[in-house]
Amino acid sequence: MVSKKNALGKGLGALLENAKTDITSKPGNNLKAQAGMISRINIESITPNPFQPRIDFEKEPLLELTDSIKEHGIIQPITVRKIGRDDFQIISGERRYQACKIAKINEIPCYIRIANDQEMLEMAIVENIQRKDLNAIEIGLSYQRLIDECNLTHEQLSLKLSKNRSTITNFLRLLKLPIEVQKGLRDSKISMGHARALLSLNNETEIINAFKKIISESLNVRDTEEMNQKKKFKNLEKSILSSYELRMQNNISFQLKSKVKIQKKANGKGQLVITFKNQDQLNEILDNFDQ
Repeated sequence: MVSKKNALGKGLGALLENAKTDITSKPGNNLKAQAGMISRINIESITPNPFQPRIDFEKEPLLELTDSIKEHGIIQPITVRKIGRDDFQIISGERRYQACKIAKINEIPCYIRIANDQEMLEMAIVENIQRKDLNAIEIGLSYQRLIDECNLTHEQLSLKLSKNRSTITNFLRLLKLPIEVQKGLRDSKISMGHARALLSLNNETEIINAFKKIISESLNVRDTEEMNQKKKFKNLEKSILSSYELRMQNNISFQLKSKVKIQKKANGKGQLVITFKNQDQLNEILDNFDQ
């Protein structure tokens, strides 16, 4: 048995042979759990990863994985770190762990690593992004945690995850959407393209109204972008028209008993649009001009 006295102050070697964790990295040691080795560990000794970026595990795929494990066993070990004697914490592979619990499997093959909290968070996020798709909101939240808790810049995060900086930024921008819209994106009611289009709107009310319209009218991304462009043009009209022009627009509308719109561009060009519902209303409008 390796001596575990005077462990303090010896850096990594002390951590690897810490009496509290019972970890060793030296081959040939008789300890049951060795760092860098694959061991079968009792499922009761394993706890979930507190840094797990996935928020929701879909029930149907999880049950399918459970059935597969019952029939074929666990093909790929999960990865854990040892945090105490007979006490392990998942780094990656939580779906397999959850499926094993459902299948009432007592022991799981585990690859044992040494990792601090920052490394745990980084490895969990990278493993999930690369091997099992997270929804866009979970990815954005994961990126934000790396930035906040590991003090990474967008550039550093881009290098660490081998992602373009613009990709990182786009996912982070999703977190600026109203919660209702974030839930819609998480639940696949809208796509990432819809969400990015909604971000171009001016305020939360406009975004939520557009979000509801996307769902109620089954708008695709292009429809959403065109809708937003029309909205922007209307907002631009309001800012371009003077108070006199707005007053005259209302006066003409009142006199003609119809909706009237002055559409003017920044260069002064534009058009006067008079709306009518049917032939009779058109005749009434024309009679006003014929007087």
